[in-house]
Amino acid sequence: MPTATASATAFWATPTTECPAAGIRISSPGSDAAMGLRALGLELVNCGTKPYRLHGYPVLRLFDGDGDPIPVRVVHGAKEITSGFDDPPRPLTLQPGERAGAAVLWRNLVTDPTVVATDGERLEVAPAVGGAPQVVGLDGPVDLGNTGRIGVSAWKKATDPAPTPARPGRPVPSRSAPSSPRPLP
Repeated sequence: MPTATASATAFWATPTTECPAAGIRISSPGSDAAMGLRALGLELVNCGTKPYRLHGYPVLRLFDGDGDPIPVRVVHGAKEITSGFDDPPRPLTLQPGERAGAAVLWRNLVTDPTVVATDGERLEVAPAVGGAPQVVGLDGPVDLGNTGRIGVSAWKKATDPAPTPARPGRPVPSRSAPSSPRPLP
């Protein structure tokens, strides 16, 4: 559990818009919820200057609103949650500006009335085992109910390039639309 000093500041830190020293940035374009099934997209951008090798699954850590870790069983794929999304991992090399995506799935289910339902308020994602975790912004809680499990897909290379990468320590360009409208033809 974080203390009320520097580690509390790190715990509640917001996702970065700069390129971390590792040369990659992990973020989420948002989530979708339908009929109890929840999906959260993850995006890893090589914002550095060197190729980045990636193989496997994102590593997830979930925390409650008090900063306490939530014990959760991470399932590779979606076997225990829904069908599909179980493609095996493949080695990837992301050139500067390229990106990879993955998805996180869970169901908001209460299967045991004696177990309190859990909401994750903070998600940290590492690119692989041993990688440095990054805070990923959430657009709502990870409302697991009391299942205690979450599924994650393997990283998959995205087909379209990311916006122009920023070098480590520099801000990343926004994906928002241009500030001035284009003239109509």
